Amino acid sequence: MFDDLKYDADGLIPAVIQDDENGEVLMVAYMNRDSLASTVKTGKTHFWSRSRKKYWLKGESSGHTQEVRAVFIDCDKDCLLIRVRQHVAACHEGYRSCFFRRLENGTWNVIAEKIFEEGDVYKT
Repeated sequence: MFDDLKYDADGLIPAVIQDDENGEVLMVAYMNRDSLASTVKTGKTHFWSRSRKKYWLKGESSGHTQEVRAVFIDCDKDCLLIRVRQHVAACHEGYRSCFFRRLENGTWNVIAEKIFEEGDVYKT
């Protein structure tokens, strides 16, 4: 069921992650065939990190997991929409959504409140 999707040259497909209750876009990430299969099998989102070149389970460090409610594919079969129940926050910078900045009069303004401090969650 995943072979007819249109992955890019690196074998990745973008996934828009959306809150199932209120429709808020929480994040955009990339999946390969294995991470998509794991997502469907476990009911938790898994991704491929392009920067770290690593497979990862959302929440593996923070505990802020995403329970999958539905998976959709667009008409071109080159983008996924995954509706989830978000536990705590999606953004590693401490916000519920990664889209916490809005362009207003030529400036990117923070339009949300932080839910957690990164240093309290991501200990290095």
